[in-house]
Amino acid sequence: MSLSPRSLQRPQSLQDQAYQALRTAILSGELVPGQRLIETQLAQKLQVSRTPIREALQQLKQADLVVEDRGVLSVAKFTSEDARKLYECRLALENVSVKEACLNASDRQLKQIENLIEKAEKLLNTKPTKLTSFQLLDLDYRFHREIAQASNNEWLVSLLDRLFDKMILVRIQTMLSNPAVLEVRWEHRQIYDAILSRNSELAVKAIQDHLIASQARVVLELEQIQQAQTAI
Repeated sequence: MSLSPRSLQRPQSLQDQAYQALRTAILSGELVPGQRLIETQLAQKLQVSRTPIREALQQLKQADLVVEDRGVLSVAKFTSEDARKLYECRLALENVSVKEACLNASDRQLKQIENLIEKAEKLLNTKPTKLTSFQLLDLDYRFHREIAQASNNEWLVSLLDRLFDKMILVRIQTMLSNPAVLEVRWEHRQIYDAILSRNSELAVKAIQDHLIASQARVVLELEQIQQAQTAI
């Protein structure tokens, strides 16, 4: 999704379209964490008035993807402490996710989960670029979301979706400085194997090990970024 000039389609409200366009730009890294958001510029790019842009930005504030400081709006940035707390929430929710997926995952869902792992493995064997990093981030999100859907618990999926949006921004912050934080294919494979064998105890351990290790990598990376910014 690009913010290049274009006319928005009318069947959906302009506010909803602006919201979706801006949300996609934020979660794809087109609008990076910390970037200032100016209504007039965004309205010009999306070829709409400032009113739907203003309303869309308010929605994004409520979703914690946009923050306001002294009247200035910008894409949200998260601290190492924010990341630690977000991972604690993920640990609680995804324990339930993999446990229920062991009981409820269909053969089709298991195949989709495996396909996502295989796509990530192929990407990791190519020359790293900014594009492949964002593709890996998307595959990581889809892997965890597919497991949540396999749990057959729509409320769990809804809660994780809200959490995943914030996690994507956290991962973008760390990925831009160190793409290696996305090297999780072996951990994903272990989670999948446990679900495939319907071993809920092993699946819970695998997801805990994965998220705890990921938390440590991401928190460390954010701490280093914060230290570097403080030193400037």
